Amino acid sequence: MFKGSGLLAFRIFFVAAFVVAGCDRQASVGPDNRVSSEAKVFSDAYPIRAVATVGMVADIVGAVGGEKVQASQLLRAGIDPHTYSATRDDMASILQSDIVFYSGLMLEGKMAEALKSAGDTRPSIAVAEGIPAESRLQDSVNTSHADPHVWMDVSLWVQGADVVARGLAKFDPSNAEDYHQRATAWKAELQDLHEYCKTCIASIPAEARVLVTSHDAFQYFGRAYGIEVMGVQGISTESEAGLQHINELVDLLVKRKIPAVFCESSVSQKSIDAVVAGAKSRGHEVKILGPLFSDAMGTEGTWEGTYAGMLDHNTTLITRGLGGTAPEKGWKGKLGQ
Repeated sequence: MFKGSGLLAFRIFFVAAFVVAGCDRQASVGPDNRVSSEAKVFSDAYPIRAVATVGMVADIVGAVGGEKVQASQLLRAGIDPHTYSATRDDMASILQSDIVFYSGLMLEGKMAEALKSAGDTRPSIAVAEGIPAESRLQDSVNTSHADPHVWMDVSLWVQGADVVARGLAKFDPSNAEDYHQRATAWKAELQDLHEYCKTCIASIPAEARVLVTSHDAFQYFGRAYGIEVMGVQGISTESEAGLQHINELVDLLVKRKIPAVFCESSVSQKSIDAVVAGAKSRGHEVKILGPLFSDAMGTEGTWEGTYAGMLDHNTTLITRGLGGTAPEKGWKGKLGQ
């Protein structure tokens, strides 16, 4: 893995590899996430080789790119992008790609430099950073940074399809219309999921409409669907859970008799265990449900391993766990498939 000075070596090796190979693709991405006019358009045999970091981004690339694009995903189920360090295999995947898509907004913290370096040699597009800035939430701890977990609001994340379509259309203009049409179709399909999330969360009794999770990844979800959200750790999983904050969460659980808290697939359960133990010591039993999918989707090949399935799973589990009404098998009856 590349840590500390190793990250500098990553950048040097990355650029050197293309000099040796005689690669002349000079691509960059502007502030609106459009590939700059200096980028060489795609002229190789299809499919376009696209690399995406997290599953939520890869899902959009696959939906928008269709058969013209082969999307590979670097970070698999259960991997925390906040703390992940690039490996040599990741470097090889990026070197062999035609175009790179990542979330951005510091989600892939330790990979940030490598992803930016990729933009020197091919289009490298930060999908979340292409969603209008006025729609973003700020990190409650570090207010100079935006909260990167934009995908938790379906109505926001579908706008990422337009970002991906613009990037692909600029790189492969002969198929631009198809990319934009596919983006429009994907957005329309997920509008019903957005409504499902709103309806389910609204069915939870008002006093129990509190979502306590391992880390603070669900603020967009809370704003979009009307539920109070409390994370034990901060927006980045590298942050520590303070004793005072844990005590405040325990007070909340006891006072409002919240029946359940939720662990996450990519985050240690230790901090949630501490909250539950604190509530138990004060005579209030709280169930730990989950895992929820926050920074990583479910297992590849399952419904939960898609973006729609991830949100369907989260919404259905939260709703049922807090006393609301939702179908056991979720939005389209696919949960567990």
